[in-house]
Amino acid sequence: MAKGKGKGPQGKRITLKMAKNSIRVSFSGRRRLDLSKMGITTFPKCILELADVEELDLSRNMLRKIPNTIEKFQNLLWLDLHSNQLDELPKEIGTLQNLTFLNVCNNKLTTESLPEELNLLKNLKTLNLGLNCLETVPTTLGALRELIDLGLFDNALTTIPKSVKNLPKIERMNVKRNPLRELEKPKEEVDTIKRIETLYLVEEKDLCSSCLKMCKGERDELHKLEDMTPSSSKELSFSSLLTPNSSAKENQEEWRVRGPDS
Repeated sequence: MAKGKGKGPQGKRITLKMAKNSIRVSFSGRRRLDLSKMGITTFPKCILELADVEELDLSRNMLRKIPNTIEKFQNLLWLDLHSNQLDELPKEIGTLQNLTFLNVCNNKLTTESLPEELNLLKNLKTLNLGLNCLETVPTTLGALRELIDLGLFDNALTTIPKSVKNLPKIERMNVKRNPLRELEKPKEEVDTIKRIETLYLVEEKDLCSSCLKMCKGERDELHKLEDMTPSSSKELSFSSLLTPNSSAKENQEEWRVRGPDS
């Protein structure tokens, strides 16, 4: 049997030389290690030799796990992991105290797989959790007092906790395509009885036979409507949003090429 058979795709092997050649310096002087769109399936151990970079981009790959050695990147201000296959984040991510930007959208994260240690990222200004499998938002995210931009789009959220809605510096919270009950407009009760704006009183003897017949018909119809009981309001239904991120997930592979619009 061929070596490695049955272990799944191995992905592209990143060498230290390749990684060094992928470092770019931004206008602000930060060094960014850009390994996006490289076909990587496992976290390259060699990049631990470059753990002093300020920015790390591993987006649009096929990573299934971020190891606890991510804690080595103590200088990180910016971490982009969007459009991978991540179903959990290590608790050690909470040690990256200098992070101001974290993007993990378009993965397979659930509420349970988000480490509580995320609330330790006290300097975080941007957090993107969109297009995952979240059913609730951890109330502990309310500890991120510096947060300005929060992406929660394309999940399965029905409520947003007050601790998150009331973050003191929040300016943008994208909750599109979630079955949020608080955004559902209440249905107006249908009045089955037609109201009469102007009423004219006349005696039957003053009406011609055709007008009298018409009035009696309308009176009988009104009595029928009065006897009808308005149907009780129905429970809120989200049949079209049972899987709110299903349509977006169909385009995941395309996102690996051009990135999501959060």
